Amino acid sequence: MLERLRRATEACDTTYGEKSPEYSFIQGQKKRLLFILLLIVSTFFGACLAVSLGAVDVPLLDTIKILLNQVFFDVFGEPSESYYTRIIIDLRLPRVVLCILAGASLGMAGAVMQGLLRNPLVSPFTLGVSTAASFGAALAIVFGTTMLGNLYYESYELLGASITLDDVLKTASAFVFGLFSISLILLLTRNREMSRSTVILSGVIISYIFQAGLMFLKYVSDDSQLRDITMWMMGGLSGITWNNIMLILPIVIICAIYLMKVAIDVNMLSSGDEIASNLGIDVTKLRNRGLIVSTLMTTICIAFTGTIGFVGLMAPHLCRMIIGNDSRYLFPASAFLGSFILMVSDVASRLIMRPSELPIGIIMYIIGGIFFIWLVFGKKLGGKE
Repeated sequence: MLERLRRATEACDTTYGEKSPEYSFIQGQKKRLLFILLLIVSTFFGACLAVSLGAVDVPLLDTIKILLNQVFFDVFGEPSESYYTRIIIDLRLPRVVLCILAGASLGMAGAVMQGLLRNPLVSPFTLGVSTAASFGAALAIVFGTTMLGNLYYESYELLGASITLDDVLKTASAFVFGLFSISLILLLTRNREMSRSTVILSGVIISYIFQAGLMFLKYVSDDSQLRDITMWMMGGLSGITWNNIMLILPIVIICAIYLMKVAIDVNMLSSGDEIASNLGIDVTKLRNRGLIVSTLMTTICIAFTGTIGFVGLMAPHLCRMIIGNDSRYLFPASAFLGSFILMVSDVASRLIMRPSELPIGIIMYIIGGIFFIWLVFGKKLGGKE
């Protein structure tokens, strides 16, 4: 039996040698799948730690027991302290789920935008989508009560969940202005002679314009609205509820499924618009729909988290360095890595100044700034160019 197995292995090595295209393809597939599996496992264990750590640390064993009791109907017994259940289920778990959804949305949206615009420096943050969406949400905060009066705080039942009108209005307003910013980018990229640096520069200009709008809204707002907008611009995940998750979750899932369906078309687009068109792809429709869906995916989360930058830039680049440019694997890998990055940053924001909480935007700006410097200058210095 062992001899037969040895001969079969030798025959396989002869047919598919280590330098053959077939062998390289198989090894590449294994590497990509293993990397994605590693990210899934890391995200799971990161989530367990995230719900355990905070102003009040919950023992990891009690955390696992509480989470399993929600699935298996309290068969694992009570935790050591009764109030641990409320901390985990009502306060921290919705926050961790939002971390996963927002990080996945930003990571996947960044990978999609980079593929559609064929520019490695593109992301929801560098294109001004995040700033535009934040402006839209701030607009709803300042003028929502003026337009709708007391209806702004009314809640409605949707699929068994209570959804407040202010959440819907903030989300809709964030999407409209995020879509407006990406529409300007599309107008610019219609010119095929437009350089990559010019696309990034146009995103910076759009971001500055909406930053001016945000400053105006802060100027005309009252004290309560000013605090909300200021905290919004710094980013944060506190105050999230399961009702908010019920609004975000279906939109993120539907958008992610659509983007995975067009991953192969995005791969073809990397060869150029003309080649993709000759292969039967409607390039304009693909680019427009992909950017609109990724914008919706981003803005639905930004409406609840505030401005969070650089996740959509870091996650795709790190994944691309490890598993390459194949969008079928790059999109999910970027989503899971984005979730992990945002989750680690959120845990750090809760632990650095506990029992107080540091806005997550501060941490992301520091990490993102260091990463961006490395991205622009690191390879050049490392390659001695």
